[in-house]
Amino acid sequence: MVFSHTLRRAILALALMAGSSAQAEQFVLFDVTFPFTKEQADNAKPNPSHYYVKSDRINPERPKDWTSPVDYRNGTVHLRLEVLEKPTGDEPTTWSICYIPYKGQDHGYGCFNAGVYTKPGLYEKDVPMTSFWQNDNIIWSEGIKEMHLVIKDNSGGKGHAHKRPDHEKFFPTKVRFTVIQVSQGSTYNPNLIPGLK
Repeated sequence: MVFSHTLRRAILALALMAGSSAQAEQFVLFDVTFPFTKEQADNAKPNPSHYYVKSDRINPERPKDWTSPVDYRNGTVHLRLEVLEKPTGDEPTTWSICYIPYKGQDHGYGCFNAGVYTKPGLYEKDVPMTSFWQNDNIIWSEGIKEMHLVIKDNSGGKGHAHKRPDHEKFFPTKVRFTVIQVSQGSTYNPNLIPGLK
């Protein structure tokens, strides 16, 4: 989804509210709905099975520094994943959600995983920002450049769905990802996020 003028105004309003209410210290990092076919997964560049969230698909008003004056680095991320379409057969499926920073160290990026699902539906989870894989490989004070979404089977690690001989159990699919960053000490409040329904 391209961030519309209305959504930008809502995000700005949330930012202004943040100064007076801990509940308001959250922002939508991105909200994208997309179909994903085997052909798209095979041809994703530079890496197969990746869907790239960048340019105008990631919130242009996200903070440059995630540590100050509001500390999102030590907060939580709320994932709202709507699986709108999925092949029949109930094959366990998951996604890795990866932060690509402007400046990293060691491997230079970090990821958390959506839960494993087998059917269409709504799946939500909260993840501490200090608990996911390689979160300390990101220099959070320099900001996040883009996000990568990677469809996988439930084998963990490099179980990219496009490599499976039975790839028809994963593709085509259609999903909506909404990722909300919540500051340290605050609680996710869906009432502050416009357009969730």
